[in-house]
Amino acid sequence: MPDSSTEQTKRVAPFSPYVALRHLVRAQKLTVGPAVSIRETLLLLDRMRVDAVVVVDADSRVPLGIVTLLDVVRRIGIEDCDLQAPIATVMTSGLITVPADGTAHQASVVMVRRGVRHLVLTEADGSYFNLVSQTDLYTLPGAQHTDLVQSILAARDIRTLAVLAGQIRAFVARLVAERVSADALCHRISSLNDLLTLQVIELVAGQFDLPYVPWCWLVFGSEGRLEQTLATDQDNGLIFDAESDAEAARLRAAFLPFARAVNEALDACGFPLCKGNIMAGNPQWCLSIDEWRTAFLTWLSTPQPEALLNSSIFFDLRGLYGQESLVNDLRKWLLSHASTYPIFLRAMVENTMNWDSPLNWWKGFRYDRDKEFPHTIDLKKHGSRPFVDAARIYALAMQIPDTNTVERLRVSGEQGGMAADELAVLIDAFHHIQRLRLEHQVNGSSVAAVSNRVNPDELHELDRLILKESLKQVQHLQKRLTRQYLSG
Repeated sequence: MPDSSTEQTKRVAPFSPYVALRHLVRAQKLTVGPAVSIRETLLLLDRMRVDAVVVVDADSRVPLGIVTLLDVVRRIGIEDCDLQAPIATVMTSGLITVPADGTAHQASVVMVRRGVRHLVLTEADGSYFNLVSQTDLYTLPGAQHTDLVQSILAARDIRTLAVLAGQIRAFVARLVAERVSADALCHRISSLNDLLTLQVIELVAGQFDLPYVPWCWLVFGSEGRLEQTLATDQDNGLIFDAESDAEAARLRAAFLPFARAVNEALDACGFPLCKGNIMAGNPQWCLSIDEWRTAFLTWLSTPQPEALLNSSIFFDLRGLYGQESLVNDLRKWLLSHASTYPIFLRAMVENTMNWDSPLNWWKGFRYDRDKEFPHTIDLKKHGSRPFVDAARIYALAMQIPDTNTVERLRVSGEQGGMAADELAVLIDAFHHIQRLRLEHQVNGSSVAAVSNRVNPDELHELDRLILKESLKQVQHLQKRLTRQYLSG
């Protein structure tokens, strides 16, 4: 019999591309068994006023296929199907599934790449959770209705993708001119960059005979947080499954030529090679599951300056291409361990307190002592980074799986009892600084040394005033961290 469970799933408002999919899906979970007739299924779709239903095995609850109204009507009209035949005879198998705890961003990118309108969400054990549709997600990433996305998906060489990368930057410049919000801008940039990077990896992978083991391409830093601006270099790695140290060494040797080729291709597309060599093509960051765990444990147990620097990059990890369950499992493991190292968390807080406020005691601007760029403020170093660092500390301490700064602040604030208006002001402050960075990069230089530097005197009076208030929020945030982790 058809199952039309009415178990409610709380919808998060406002919509965020970083929220878990299980909070965004339709309220009713509709399923049918494989033996249910086509007629019964059509009646269910009509009665519930939906356009798709998932076929699920009654015993294991594993999804077997999906049936959309359009597909069934087409097959009835063309193939003259018997309406009493089992729905399994007309369902679409070979499902595209996404973890229920994946993000809306992840689902929307998959939808665009695969050209589908529905995705099946599954639990960790493979059982069916629910169905997510384009309607649930409201919009797809990066203006998917434009020719730009279709051009990225159709590209068959790196030279074409390099041209399209330039078009992405031009597209973002138009959005900045249209005063699109900072969070929407970063989401668009990250979504389009994800699509382009996925296409790069896929094109390069076709040139190599890669080991037949579970593996995944990792992204760190701003890309891992979905907070890329126009001035960004590469921070990536690779994780793979290996049963022994010897096998790990063998697999690493096999993956490295591929990883280096991807790094070089991304560089050709305008994503510069990382000066610190934090890239998958570096043997140090092309590791097995156990080797990644060992690296994280080393940093957690020895909170030296290098470990704190690494935490600001590697702890914001996200799986991009391959078997993402490897990354999800690694993140869960990391969160379960990080909260048990209070000395490391304290060191992270103390390191964050080294922030040098760009505001002087009478709340005027205090400029960097940089002879090359006088009378400027580095909005990344002195503006957005303190928010990012604080959010990371809360995520590790409270075992919050989100990597995005705003989501980390939102979840930690709600769990920590922060007043809603105080939390909103904090998030708005971060968004304002991010927007100023993007505007400066669009209107000024994308060269790393100056891409985040602004002269406050050249800002609009209102932007200058809001910037001051935003920087004050950093001070409030740091006082909160001090009370929670350094007092006593």
